[in-house]
Amino acid sequence: MTAGMTPPGSISPDTPRALVPLARLLSWTNRAMLAIGMVALLVAACVLTYSVVSRYFMHASTDWQDEAAVFCLVGATFLCSAYVQEMRGHIGIEAVASILPPSVNRVRMLFVDLLCVLFCALFAWKSCTLLHEAWVDKQTTSSSWAPPLSIPYGLMAVGMILLTLQLAVQLAARINGFIAKRAVA
Repeated sequence: MTAGMTPPGSISPDTPRALVPLARLLSWTNRAMLAIGMVALLVAACVLTYSVVSRYFMHASTDWQDEAAVFCLVGATFLCSAYVQEMRGHIGIEAVASILPPSVNRVRMLFVDLLCVLFCALFAWKSCTLLHEAWVDKQTTSSSWAPPLSIPYGLMAVGMILLTLQLAVQLAARINGFIAKRAVA
């Protein structure tokens, strides 16, 4: 485990008591999405390997493999994003944090978490509207295989909703901790 990452399944002691059940449910869901993401990556690797082998040895073209692999990769990326956030495993630049006083840095982290929740909530909402449009209009890709676009949009929507919820729980914990530290000081 690298610096800054929290163990999966661990809930911050600053999490408000009312949100602990949600945090536990999210943690369980994140681990389930991780398992699905691992399978999706394996399927994408198999599909692309099959594509290369079939083109090279059998001189057969496959018109479906690129979209199938992209759908698997989109699913893995979006569905696993909340797991990465739960661990705080994202890439962070600590240059600013190292020069700020701890109290100012706590405010900065609170502000960044708030902006992340707002951005991800907007992204989740937009993903849901794209999913709705694709479902209602029965949109498909432009290839000869023509799978429904509701598949990648659905994966994006579910992933972004989970990420937004994860960020919101972590923001609530940060606010709770911020208030507790101010009360002690």
